[in-house]
Amino acid sequence: MSEDTTLELHVGYPSPEEFENELGDLVTAKVASRIAAGDATLWGPAAEEEAAKRLGWVHAPERSVPLVEEIIGLREELRAEGIDRITLAGMGGSSLAPEVIAATYGVELEVLDTTDSGQVAEAIGTDLSRTLLVVSSKSGGTVETDSHRRAFSAAFEAIGVDPASRIVVVTDPGSPLHRLAEESGYRRVFLADDTVGGRFSALTAFGLVPAGLAGADIGALLQEAQEVLPVLTADAPENPALRLGAFLGAAHARDSEKLVIADHGSGLPGFGAWMEQLVAESTGKDGRGLLPVVVESPDAPGFADARADAILLFLGSSRPDIAPASGLAAAVSGRLGESFLLWEYAIAVAGYSIGINPFDQPDVEAAKVAARSLLSGEAPASGEPAFTDGAVDVYALALDLGHARTLHEAIDALFHAAPEYGYLAIQAYLDRFADAAAEELRPAAARRSGLQTSFGWGPRFLHSTGQYHKGGHQNGVFLQITAANRADLVIPDQPFSFGVLQLAQAQGDAQVLAERGRPVLRFHLHDRAEGLRQIAAALGGR
Repeated sequence: MSEDTTLELHVGYPSPEEFENELGDLVTAKVASRIAAGDATLWGPAAEEEAAKRLGWVHAPERSVPLVEEIIGLREELRAEGIDRITLAGMGGSSLAPEVIAATYGVELEVLDTTDSGQVAEAIGTDLSRTLLVVSSKSGGTVETDSHRRAFSAAFEAIGVDPASRIVVVTDPGSPLHRLAEESGYRRVFLADDTVGGRFSALTAFGLVPAGLAGADIGALLQEAQEVLPVLTADAPENPALRLGAFLGAAHARDSEKLVIADHGSGLPGFGAWMEQLVAESTGKDGRGLLPVVVESPDAPGFADARADAILLFLGSSRPDIAPASGLAAAVSGRLGESFLLWEYAIAVAGYSIGINPFDQPDVEAAKVAARSLLSGEAPASGEPAFTDGAVDVYALALDLGHARTLHEAIDALFHAAPEYGYLAIQAYLDRFADAAAEELRPAAARRSGLQTSFGWGPRFLHSTGQYHKGGHQNGVFLQITAANRADLVIPDQPFSFGVLQLAQAQGDAQVLAERGRPVLRFHLHDRAEGLRQIAAALGGR
């Protein structure tokens, strides 16, 4: 490997010959150089049209360089005016990469990727006088991001600040947000490369603008990616992207479809969350794919005790002596710019190996349509709960609760509905800071159920693992948690509030899952702290 890169990859595969054969096929087919050349035919005729519009990310390390000076110039201009707090309104590919970049470089970036009224109100109420809002949306029509923009605009006006002077936009050319920004005279508009899909956009304006304005060294980030490019584009068995892609593709062929991710000294905080979207949306379709499951540590339930359906992935330079029943384990480390590009190439390679189009997301829109129907009153809401236990109302879709009358019994019914090698997804439509205790439910549920268990904040996960839930292997069961709002927040010039929007998003996704035969158990909390305590106790068997 080149001396200019710090990338390290170690792969453990139960059949070395099988792995080497898969790797050899990729080298012979010149997959790496064809990706680098923008060859849209790689993934088959059905994928060619979409792939032809989505391969611009291979050029991002070089094409994004001119952005650096422009972003730094704006940052200095803002700081001279006393504007040093950057809040990002974005979802999925517009939020996950800049959050990792900022955390890795140790700079403060507030990421608003929620419709929880309490979390939005907290963001608006914190030092608004020195705040800049970055509104980031590829399509320019993302409902969450548009709602944030409306709420912040009203708040800026309320303190006598012209909203246009405090809003910067990142979007694709010609999008509704682009047109609105021009009409409204927003402070700056950064037009992104429209040949790059959202989850592959880490090294474009979507990743660089928010993180760069917050103070991250985005020039160094791009330099790291440029240095590893020759390694990742080589048609050679030493190419780590080919090796990683071959490993994932061959593992999927063995029916080990859960990629369980634990950080082990990577130095890249939050990188697993960025990987979630890249892996799940790129591979989770046509009843196939890899489900990323981010866990707390290598000692966590679902990792240390992983079964034959799991692939262990250590993010870090060394791998502890843990081997899953599948025999599939890998350790990956490197600088952030290298790591972004490595995984983008590797997932494109894995898509080729698995036989899917890594650039579309055919099942994402279904939940959005269902939510819009609920908001407009065209579809019925969830109705009366099956029962109430303390501070929690219990609802069930495509799930027979039998005689259950407690949270413990309802959870048992959900777990029993899961296939032997299925998975459990916990979806918390809550405030990910004020209700952070919800994250403790993941290891408790994994320990009790024996299932691979993922955790996602709603609606954040809808732009990430939501595609896999509906398009990937149909062996999941879902525990959804919603809650009454401590205080709701209006969305200016909209007929619904943040609280109504959040609940519609949860119910819409649940409806789509149930229509596809997937069991959904929803706990609605009247009191958030008490409700979470009850769920934790029920998962603990008490």
